[in-house]
Amino acid sequence: MRKKIVAGNWKMNQDFTAGTALFSEVLTMVQDEVLGSQQVIVCPPFIHLNALAQLAKQTPNVAIGAQNCHQAAAGAYTGEVSASMIQSVGAEYVILGHSERRQYFAESDSLLAEKVDAALANNLKPIFCIGETLQERESGKFFELLKTQLQNGIFHLSADAFSAVVLAYEPVWAIGTGLTASPAQAQEVHAFIRSLLVEQYGDAVAKSTSILYGGSCNPKNAAELFSQADIDGGLIGGASLKSRDFVDIVKAFNA
Repeated sequence: MRKKIVAGNWKMNQDFTAGTALFSEVLTMVQDEVLGSQQVIVCPPFIHLNALAQLAKQTPNVAIGAQNCHQAAAGAYTGEVSASMIQSVGAEYVILGHSERRQYFAESDSLLAEKVDAALANNLKPIFCIGETLQERESGKFFELLKTQLQNGIFHLSADAFSAVVLAYEPVWAIGTGLTASPAQAQEVHAFIRSLLVEQYGDAVAKSTSILYGGSCNPKNAAELFSQADIDGGLIGGASLKSRDFVDIVKAFNA
């Protein structure tokens, strides 16, 4: 049975005081209201990782993740943070390949493959993102694009190494725009991704891999999206900055 996951990506938001307060609210609500085996992951800016990891220690269904890591173990890379540093402060996950990293920082599939290797070498679980722009979707070639992103970014892994990976499909045209893929559109892509996993790694790995949806998921549409056969949760942006909204999305999986 694959894990149901709701991950919050705070992006570049929340100073130390505000972030600690927000996370404390989320923790309390999760402890009081979440009735199921779903995993909650919060991915704040680097400044919060250590403090939030300490706060989350007594709540086993809440984990902390980073939003990026550098591919090198150490060195003269001013402003960068390595996977070992992230792991050392208590984080368990790291988002890699987010569309904003691909767009604004020109992160290529080959670079992301190196980052995936660095994360896994330091016992971090990658949340590996793939997705298409509106132009790519309208061209009709988006399935081909998604396949290329997977082949070049993560399919170099062995089946054993891949078992630590969480995938996230983020239709770039639906991020922060208020547009959302319909449940049927999202399910179509998730089913396609899982079929590629069957081809690459076999049925058992494909069935055990969690694939998250990451395009303007909110409390109103979460239950319908998460009810789809191949959607195993969400990578949540804006709604993760509001404790009530975020936990209501998590509760879509309540048993």
